[in-house]
Amino acid sequence: MKSYSVKELLSKQPVGDTVEVNGWVKTFRSNRFVALNDGSTINNLQCVVDFENLDDALLKQITTGAALKISGTLVESQGRGQSVEILASKIFVHGAADPETYPIQPKKHSLEFLREKAHLRVRTNTFSAVMRVRSAMAFAIHSYFQQNGFYYMHAPIITGSDAEGAGEMFRVSVLDAKNPPLDEKGEVDYGQDFFGKETNLTVSGQLEAETYAMGLGKVYTFGPTFRAENSNTSRHLAEFWMIEPEMAFYDLDANMDLAEDFIKWILKYVLDHCSEDLEFLEKRLLDEEKSKPQNERSDMALIEKLKFVVDNNFKRVSYTEAIDILKNSKPNKKKKFQFPIDEWGADLQSEHERFLVEKHFKCPVILFDYPANIKAFYMRLNEDGKTVRAMDVLFPGIGEIVGGSQREERLEVLQQKISELGIDEKELWWYLDLRRFGTAVHSGFGLGFERMVQFATGMGNIRDVIPYPRSPQNAEF
Repeated sequence: MKSYSVKELLSKQPVGDTVEVNGWVKTFRSNRFVALNDGSTINNLQCVVDFENLDDALLKQITTGAALKISGTLVESQGRGQSVEILASKIFVHGAADPETYPIQPKKHSLEFLREKAHLRVRTNTFSAVMRVRSAMAFAIHSYFQQNGFYYMHAPIITGSDAEGAGEMFRVSVLDAKNPPLDEKGEVDYGQDFFGKETNLTVSGQLEAETYAMGLGKVYTFGPTFRAENSNTSRHLAEFWMIEPEMAFYDLDANMDLAEDFIKWILKYVLDHCSEDLEFLEKRLLDEEKSKPQNERSDMALIEKLKFVVDNNFKRVSYTEAIDILKNSKPNKKKKFQFPIDEWGADLQSEHERFLVEKHFKCPVILFDYPANIKAFYMRLNEDGKTVRAMDVLFPGIGEIVGGSQREERLEVLQQKISELGIDEKELWWYLDLRRFGTAVHSGFGLGFERMVQFATGMGNIRDVIPYPRSPQNAEF
């Protein structure tokens, strides 16, 4: 007999067929009604059993968390909340779950508690919904790029370069941690290490993606990146996934066009394909908001917020104009910003970015032409000598979600910037070769996948949108 998913059976017509379904017990009421879920949908399938025909040993195994195979007749439901149900004729227990020790009982659990049970939390409605949305978004990302002439590139995870220049990287080494070999200066001799040099886990695939864009035209990476930043905020992870497209012959304007179109396409895909999960997550968020003070509640419901991004043109504003707006804003004048804006050159914080999006422009915003001294070395220097062709996409409720730039294609300018920052030019000889051999205007951006999933699902903590979060003092699973 063919086994169906719960999702298939809930939409199956006509009724009357004998069917088979597998799943986990969510609840078992009155020794008669089994709510079964297999992860294919947020909705459960009710299975009605005749307990008089069940032996006591089998009955005791039908508890929350148990894995069952149920066969029976699909009929129109007599109760509310579902269109069909199964009149069970046969039940097989794949695996029981001790009700005394199974931690995911049918009651409200805190997100903090569920992080401690990350191997089981996907069985809850909240996390199953989040992970289905995450899966749909990953598919949408690949679909968008494949349909728009991009080639998928696997950037290296182990690297000898620091793309961001921040130095917060995880070292990769096979040397004896207690007794490493030393050179004549008394420092660790990485020449004797596996790769013959100091290597780390990548913080970005951008530099390598640039090299492929300069041969294939348009490429994108979508892979894990790592940052050894000792941050315990709700927006940071030590291991996360990045989407990084790089395009030859794209200037900053074309880069901004692509970022806007890409983001809207992903969110529209989620709205079109994840409606049930989004409705559940929206209701969950509304319930959560009720416990917050009025001034901390969101102005928009979750689905409204996604449509807000999809339906509005992104406002493009220079950094200089944004600084003037922020300096003269009421929150700044009344000293309500945690980080007051006093002068040009300030590094904008999330509170500033959200003010621009949510209060001033009331639409998503793309800021461009940032001060050179607060941006990375590879961004193209403008003619004014003090700003670079950088751009950030700002969203409601989250602030910056995309960061990108037109890359510096001029060899002598890039060499000067590398020298001023004290970067060893020998480490980037291959990157500089792109400017020696057939250089051209090119651009790209990075989108943190978990930030995007967090926005789409309304989850307050980024640790709840990745299967197994990695953060300071946390690598349990």
